[in-house]
Amino acid sequence: MNHRDIALIQHSDAAEWDALVAQRGGHVLQSWGWGTFKGEFGWQPLRLAVTDGRSTAAAQLLIRPHYGLSAAYVPRGPLFSGDDLLDRALLQALRRVARRRRAVFLRLEPNVFDSNESAHSLHSWLQVQSFRIGEPLQPRTSIHLDLTPQPDALFAGFSKGHRADVRRAERNGVTVRVGTTEADLDTFYEIMQQTGARQQFGIHGRDYYAAALRLFGDAAHLLLAEWQDTAVAAFLVFAWGREAQYMYSGSTETGLKQGANHLLQWHAIRWARERGSACYDFWGIPDAFGRMARASADELPALEEEAKGHPLYGVYRFKKGWGGRVVRYLPAYDQVYLGALYWLWRRRRGND
Repeated sequence: MNHRDIALIQHSDAAEWDALVAQRGGHVLQSWGWGTFKGEFGWQPLRLAVTDGRSTAAAQLLIRPHYGLSAAYVPRGPLFSGDDLLDRALLQALRRVARRRRAVFLRLEPNVFDSNESAHSLHSWLQVQSFRIGEPLQPRTSIHLDLTPQPDALFAGFSKGHRADVRRAERNGVTVRVGTTEADLDTFYEIMQQTGARQQFGIHGRDYYAAALRLFGDAAHLLLAEWQDTAVAAFLVFAWGREAQYMYSGSTETGLKQGANHLLQWHAIRWARERGSACYDFWGIPDAFGRMARASADELPALEEEAKGHPLYGVYRFKKGWGGRVVRYLPAYDQVYLGALYWLWRRRRGND
């Protein structure tokens, strides 16, 4: 193979694909397990790569069929190579698949912070490739905690209030254990239901969380906090590659009063670090906080008001207290094939 002969590969081996994604620093949403997981809930995963034998560009593409049409989606990807010819070849392959599947649009959500040196050029390049800016399905702004310091140093970096709440929970007799049984999953789900009803947000069905635990194996961690022999809070977190994700959590009123969420988070952070994760992603805060980094002094007051009025403002305060930094990803990029239906699809937000 000479250096400009480009081969298209549709991967069918999980270990080979995950090795490629992990080597490139790819996100868990590009892992084989995530594609298989979403495959149990209406999505059809395809793992595509183009290579010239030296460099590789790759993407896990998820297809969501709907009434004879579909949406095509690359979450936290693709894994671009930086080589224009290879990257264009990957987009062409994705476009061909999307059109064959009668996709209304193809959506990319690059795993790139808007503060990265490459962000501006990638943003411009994708628009030259006929992609328009769209609203991402994944959180655009998050908080990332560097896990490379020793545990004592990590703990010292937490806010004074968070450190006090962790200690208070321990002092009051809150304990944490790993959930391993169907009964533990039932407990987790019951707490999620209570939390969703109290805070007025939707949750997935029990089968969704069960599939995540089954398919991710030891990369998924179910943690239960108990007080006086009763479960009062629960987390389901992931650690894949070099990054961990705090995705699903809930607590009872008692758990909130006892600081159980704080103790669970401290356990989850240490577990992720022990697994080799270098970063802990707190998974979503109001985007106004991300926009503040590039805002002018005149724009800041309005953004601060927007952030304080957001339903996730309390969640932000909880997440920020662990000492991480606010990060903001590039937006979504949509290539539209059926314009009128694209408008309708965006209105109904029928893809999860």
